[in-house]
Amino acid sequence: MPILTISRQMGSLGDEIAQEMAHRLGWDLLDHSQLINRFFSEGVTDRERKSLSESARFFLNIAPDGQTYIDRLERGLNLLAEEKPLILLGFGSQVIFAENDDAVHVRITAPTDIRLERVKTQFNATDENASQILDQADRRHRRFVSTLFGMDCADESLYHLILNTGFLSVAEAAESITALLNIRKIMQEHPETVEKPVPSPNGKIHFKNKSEAEFARILDMHQIEWKYEPRTFPVEWDAEGNVILAFSPDFYLVQFDTYLELTTMNQRYVTEKNKKLRRVRELYPGTHIKIVYKKDFQTLVERFSHLGSTSQS
Repeated sequence: MPILTISRQMGSLGDEIAQEMAHRLGWDLLDHSQLINRFFSEGVTDRERKSLSESARFFLNIAPDGQTYIDRLERGLNLLAEEKPLILLGFGSQVIFAENDDAVHVRITAPTDIRLERVKTQFNATDENASQILDQADRRHRRFVSTLFGMDCADESLYHLILNTGFLSVAEAAESITALLNIRKIMQEHPETVEKPVPSPNGKIHFKNKSEAEFARILDMHQIEWKYEPRTFPVEWDAEGNVILAFSPDFYLVQFDTYLELTTMNQRYVTEKNKKLRRVRELYPGTHIKIVYKKDFQTLVERFSHLGSTSQS
C-alpha cells in the first residue's frame, strides 16, 4: 500500500499540508499522539503513555510484552501499512519506511523569520517567546529522530521532495506532492515507461578510441580488475558554484585503488591533463592517479600485475 511520510519544521505549515493531503487522498492521517493511542491503548499504563508522549528515550525501554516500545510501534505500523494507504506525520516515519518502495518521503520547511511570524500569530506570542517556542520545537524534533534512529531529520538524503512554504501556499505544496504521487503510481503500474540506461551492443563498453580498448584488453590479459570512467572529479567552478572544469580518468584499478588517464604524445593534451591531475591531487587528497602514455601501457600493466601477485602471496 502507498505511504506518504511528512517531516516538518514548526511553523512551516506541515500540519496543514498533511491535513490537505488526507482530504485530497482520503487516506488515514496519523501523527504522534494518534499513534500512541492506536498502538499503546492496551497493556500500557497512563503514566507510560504520558512518558511516550513526552520522551523520545522512553521508547527505548522494554514494554510489558518484552519488546521495546519503538519495536512495538514499528511492527504495528508495518502491519497497518499493509492494510491501507497512510499519511504519517513526524515521529521518524521517513526512517521507519526508508526501505519501503511504496513510500514517498516529504520534508516541509520555511525560512526562520517566516516561521517566527507564524508562531507569533498562532500563540499570540512576543518575539522572544516565539523564538523560544520555535527553538524548543526544532530541538525536540531532531532529538526524537536522533535518539531513536541515529539520524538527522534535516538530512536531505532522507526525502524524495523538500518544499519551502516561504514561497509556496498549502495548496501549491499539496499539488506538488500529489503530482509526485501520481507520477510514481504511473511508473509502478507501467514500468516500461521508466528510463533505463541504454546498454552497449553485446553488453560491451563503448571506448572513445582504440588505445583505451587496447589497454582494457591488456588489463584483462593480466587479470587486473578495472572500471571504465567510474568517477568524475570537479576541479574548477564559476562564481555561482557551477562546475566549469572536471576530470574523468579513463580507468580505475580496483585492487590498487588507482586511477589511470591515457594520453598521446601531443604536448597540448599532456599539459591540459597534467593541470587537471594537479587540481585533483590538491582538492581530493589521498586520490591515487597517474597519466599513462601509450608506449608505457605494457610496462605499467606488468608492474601492477607483479604487485598484485606479490600481495596475494
